[in-house]
Amino acid sequence: MDFRDDFGAAMRAHLRMIEEDNTAALDVVAARLLEVTRTGRIVHTTAAGHSVAAVLETFYRAGGLSCVRPLFHPALLPLNGAQASTELERVSGLAATLVAPAGVQPGDLAVVFSNSGVNAFPVEAAHELKKRGAYVVAVSSRLHMAQAPARSFAKLGDVADTVLDTAVPPGDAVVPTPSGATASISTICSAYLWDLLLARLARLSVTQQVTLPLWRSSNLPDGDAINQRYLDDHRAAIPML
Repeated sequence: MDFRDDFGAAMRAHLRMIEEDNTAALDVVAARLLEVTRTGRIVHTTAAGHSVAAVLETFYRAGGLSCVRPLFHPALLPLNGAQASTELERVSGLAATLVAPAGVQPGDLAVVFSNSGVNAFPVEAAHELKKRGAYVVAVSSRLHMAQAPARSFAKLGDVADTVLDTAVPPGDAVVPTPSGATASISTICSAYLWDLLLARLARLSVTQQVTLPLWRSSNLPDGDAINQRYLDDHRAAIPML
């Protein structure tokens, strides 16, 4: 796909393509999400580096599921030290220390966002979550995973139960310039796939008569009252609320 001449048109075409190519996987994960909400289980989401932006889309978000628990260390966020965050996601052992106290149980679902899918943190996080019985979903680029060197015992796609493929080219940035490429698209693609999941989940919840625990915007008149109920329900399992 050529992003050089009309980025907007190419981006829209890319999103249509990943929606179509991930149809079967999205259906599988949406059904799993419905079971999580039906049985009162937890969705664990995690990432490192700029993929943390996708985790923010899943957590405490208007219209989002209130049963989402992020697995997060501040040092993995570039705002807390850019180069240090890159180095830390390659360090073995950190993921295990975050997963261990999270109370992961069979019936939970986990989503690991990592565009390259090769660094130690996302791979080990997926492994630790799966070891505890969670169904693990990777949101990653198969193209990038295939070309990037592994920095752990496996690549994310080898560990996850299902891969939602962003199909982002290696390097993420897609518009070439004499100085190098610009306009990275992994965040857009990851957020789009997550919202496609929520839309499918909404349809399933109606047909199967399951009430979804959804955050309301705090800037709506009834937002605070509705959200307080979910805060009370989930704070023990999700202490960062």
